Formats: sequence, structure tokens, C-alpha cells
Amino acid sequence: MSMHLPISEHDLQKLILDYLALHRVFHYRQNTGAFAAEYKGKKRFVRFGVKGLPDIICVVQGRYIGIELKREKLEQSKAQVEFQVGLEHAKGKYILARTLEDVIQGLREAP
Repeated sequence: MSMHLPISEHDLQKLILDYLALHRVFHYRQNTGAFAAEYKGKKRFVRFGVKGLPDIICVVQGRYIGIELKREKLEQSKAQVEFQVGLEHAKGKYILARTLEDVIQGLREAP
């Protein structure tokens, strides 16, 4: 009997980043988000990154590939789906990764 243990999104990210580095795939981790700050007595809300941007960006043979990490059963946000549609319309590749195998298969199908 095989027992499937869920992997955290953080551990999945590390596994995928290690795989990409090992296979010399050009990639980088992209953070997005927002925070409140104060500067010279004024409160500001700072947003960084593009809403819906995938967690990991790769370029393979000149093709932009976005990898969005999701734990089992979690769904993409509306902004993530919109980014996926836009990227695919522009002939980029979008991989929704719940496992390392999703990434390996997606990269095989990429260029």
C-alpha cells in the first residue's frame, strides 16, 4: 500500500528550483505582493510585481515559460488565470505545477 504525503508549496518550489538549476534551465524566482510603509511621515501602499505572475520564470530556446506552483486541490486566482490566458495567447508556455513531474512534462512539451 502506497501512502501519498502532501508536499508544502515551499518544498515543491525548492525541488523545482533545484531541478532547473541541475538541468541548467535559465530561470528565476519572481516575487509579487504588497506592503504598507511610511516615508517622511507619509503612509504608502507599495505593490511589486505583476498581479497573477507565475512563481518561476524560465526561458527555453527563446520561449517564455511561466511555472505557477499550487498544492493539491488549490485553485488559481482570477489574476493567475488571466495571466495564463495572456501568456498562452502570446505563444508563451504556462505550467501549473502540483508536482515536479508536471514541470518535467511541461518542459518536454515546451519548444
